[in-house]
Amino acid sequence: MREKLVVVGQGYVGLPLAMRAVDAGFDVVGIDLDEWRVKRLNAAESYVEDVGDDLLAAAHRSGRYLASGDYADAEGFDICVITVPTPLREGVPDLRHIGSAGESIAPLVRRGATVVLESTTYPGTTEEYLRPLLEEGSGLQAPEDFFLGYSPERIDPGNPQWRLDNTPKVVSGLDGASLERIGAFYGRIVQEVVPVSSLQVAELCKLLENTFRHVNIALVNELSIFAQQLGIDVWEAIDAASTKPFGYMRFTPGPGVGGHCLPIDPSYLSWKVKRSLGHNFRFVELANDINDHMPDHVVHRLILGLNRRSKSIKGSRVLLLGLAYKKNAGDCRESPAIEVARALWKLGADVRAADPHVDDSLLPPGIEIVRPTGRELALADAVVILTDHDCFDYELVEQMGAFVFDTRNRCRGPNVERL
Repeated sequence: MREKLVVVGQGYVGLPLAMRAVDAGFDVVGIDLDEWRVKRLNAAESYVEDVGDDLLAAAHRSGRYLASGDYADAEGFDICVITVPTPLREGVPDLRHIGSAGESIAPLVRRGATVVLESTTYPGTTEEYLRPLLEEGSGLQAPEDFFLGYSPERIDPGNPQWRLDNTPKVVSGLDGASLERIGAFYGRIVQEVVPVSSLQVAELCKLLENTFRHVNIALVNELSIFAQQLGIDVWEAIDAASTKPFGYMRFTPGPGVGGHCLPIDPSYLSWKVKRSLGHNFRFVELANDINDHMPDHVVHRLILGLNRRSKSIKGSRVLLLGLAYKKNAGDCRESPAIEVARALWKLGADVRAADPHVDDSLLPPGIEIVRPTGRELALADAVVILTDHDCFDYELVEQMGAFVFDTRNRCRGPNVERL
């Protein structure tokens, strides 16, 4: 008899997991409270880049996948994985989505069932927050009656090399039996499982991974500011340093950090340290300050560049290339490029933007979406490269842009200034 898996949340983490589980032979129910998502999923129309329509259609044809907004369809599950967002609200971790998922799934927890949290959160969440919700709603106790664990998601949307199946998966359990059960489940989904000794170690692992990236991006962002003022090409220095085969990892500057993780996850760790120990996590707070101000720095550099060309930012036509927060990612809501666009619009610039990956309904007012044609590039007083999508013709940008401000090191020429 096939096992029934419920995946709560069908976003960029939950949907790839659901598809892999179908391939592994599970009967999968993908729960999502967004009616638009459920409708599209059941029509085999994917909105997640890592899951193509053909893969979704194949899952439906197998008879082993159903998208639903009704928790009643989760009844009788053997394993439930929670992959819901964990945003910040006024600097404080917002666990309402985990709480809602836990309360909704709790009455359906049976003896011998397994619940795994994948949402990024602070150490202690699974045991101190989710466990009581599940126990109260089910009338059962963990680990005596059901298994409970945490496994941090490691999805990098749009990465063709490292996918869910070939990225090592850290797993943890409330006790040894939970760890064994959860390790066996993910062993059917991914190539390598990495067990750790406790839920808190696994929770800290995820925050460590993203904090590492966050502080190193802040380092090169601040370095880029000072290098430009010193008249040094920071990009050439980074290229040179990257030839060192040991003791160095390449990070590059940009207009800020965006997405669901980097701007948020380190703050979860900082909040936990402050709340539990009464200390400030100075590295994280400094990195937040640097990265949060990079959009302002980009706008400042653009204003200086236009001034050198006897132009005012007010009334200037500015074409932004790339609004999503990373290559080939479509979500621009957490993008520093949007902050740049808003700031330019408030300063009176005529803001146009090109990004084939974003839904223009998500954009703030005052931004006109255009195609980056030669004519559009030539009409712009300034072209700003904010996300280096591979679909852009950078040779054309170099040829037609009167002034190109490049935050991603894709262009060269006398008309190009780089971050």
